[in-house]
Amino acid sequence: MNPVKRLLVATDLSAPARHAADRAALVAREVGASLDLFHVANVTALEKLRLLIAEVPAETGQRVLDSAREEMRELAANLLKHHGIAAGVQVASGPVLAEIIGRADTISADLLVLGARGSSFMRHLLIGTTAERMVRKTRWPMLIVKQPPHEPYRTLLVPVDFSPFSLRALRNAQAVAPAADVVLLHAFEVPFESKLRFAGIEDDLLARYRIAARQEALAKLRELRDEVGLPLERTRLIVVHGDASRNIIEQEQEQDCDLIVMGKHGESMLEDLLLGSVTKHVLAESQGDVLVSV
Repeated sequence: MNPVKRLLVATDLSAPARHAADRAALVAREVGASLDLFHVANVTALEKLRLLIAEVPAETGQRVLDSAREEMRELAANLLKHHGIAAGVQVASGPVLAEIIGRADTISADLLVLGARGSSFMRHLLIGTTAERMVRKTRWPMLIVKQPPHEPYRTLLVPVDFSPFSLRALRNAQAVAPAADVVLLHAFEVPFESKLRFAGIEDDLLARYRIAARQEALAKLRELRDEVGLPLERTRLIVVHGDASRNIIEQEQEQDCDLIVMGKHGESMLEDLLLGSVTKHVLAESQGDVLVSV
């Protein structure tokens, strides 16, 4: 990823979306980027309502847009007051995803920022709406903000599978949070381990397979660290055995990470079609923010 020069925050003006704007302002200030706020007003519902209730005034749609512009100006004023970042403001109406993608194209955005709506069990119902659909459709790195920000990112968790997407995710992590510590994580499973057990392979032999796989992964992590130029004193290398989805969420907590950086796709063609089962799981289950690399 090239240096981040322009961030676009797509906001629905909800509380989680305001957290996303605050986080974007922190990132913009840290990396010296400009910031744009974008809101797509839902006037389609009003048009449908007007078909059912003739008394809905024709100017109601314009009032909705005017109200949204006022809220956006207030949001921009708060960002300037608290973070010293002057944000551009734009309000549009129309299909949400198409409008956001069109705006990102128009301003040549380097990073999209959205709030993750919902919490606890509601997250399972809501993370699949605008945020996940945006991840599926966009060709820009996308930051999903879940927590109210209080400081720049301190510790990044970057799970890698050594596919080409791993290097790209790490570059994106550096671009968004250049001063943060980095935890490089690889979760592995011995190929055909369950079939080997079924075939009667002894546990000590499987243990040797795991040791060899762990050593190989550590060597690859060192190569990746050195290729990107991560400082030794601010980089941790972790190799764990087991399911990647579960281990990523566990390590997020154990390593006290405030941002997970994921590739949009995994190493298989199937994951390209499914958004990436691991990425989808992390979007739903992580406590902290998630940067989805493309």
